[in-house]
Amino acid sequence: MIELMHDLPDGTVGFCCRGQLSGDDIQQQVLPAIEQAMTEHEQIKCLVVFEPGFEGFSLEAAWEDANLGLRHWNGFERMAVVVDPGWLQNGLRAIGLLMPCPMKLFSSAEMETAQRWLSEDLGTIHLDLQGEILSVSLIGQVDRKVYERINDDLANLFSRVEQPRVLLDLRQFEGWQGLQSLNQHLALIREYRHRPSRVAVVYAKPWQQLAQRMMAQFVSAKTRTFSGDDLLAAQEWICAE
Repeated sequence: MIELMHDLPDGTVGFCCRGQLSGDDIQQQVLPAIEQAMTEHEQIKCLVVFEPGFEGFSLEAAWEDANLGLRHWNGFERMAVVVDPGWLQNGLRAIGLLMPCPMKLFSSAEMETAQRWLSEDLGTIHLDLQGEILSVSLIGQVDRKVYERINDDLANLFSRVEQPRVLLDLRQFEGWQGLQSLNQHLALIREYRHRPSRVAVVYAKPWQQLAQRMMAQFVSAKTRTFSGDDLLAAQEWICAE
């Protein structure tokens, strides 16, 4: 069965799951709560708690759950799932890789942490233009709303310099929150790929260097990567004639 959770922040829906879930549980509890929340908010956050006695989904419930996901694919901003280690946690990890929104797993002892993760801002992007040098710093886990928020500012900065030199600082970057935010990142690269004359990338983790090298294939500017300890070298290179 499914029990609705109460006393959650505005724009957050929560469900507590125990025993075996049926299609009626999805239809009578989950679907109405989600559709009601989406009439009041463009996107919602979701907290799902699987209690230790959870037994699984019936075939009908699995179908209803998949159908629900397809109908509201873009309606979730992020999802926190509270589940203890076991077969269900392993399956949810695999599902999380395919979700268009960020999904994070927490143990039952981390309930407060899960709720805090749903409510806090996890990432941001800082822009700073000094002469011909545009500094772009990605911080934390960046979601699609961050890209939407900076889109006008970024367009304005690029309009002020014909061929800016871009310093991309990834030292505090932890990744993208879901496929939608990654798509937004790639869309910006496609839109501005011919504008910079030179791009310096400062990375802290090996995967950041690998990701940037792949994306650099779509940028016409001369690009070079630097480790986090070489920020000064990156600044000197980006300013060099």
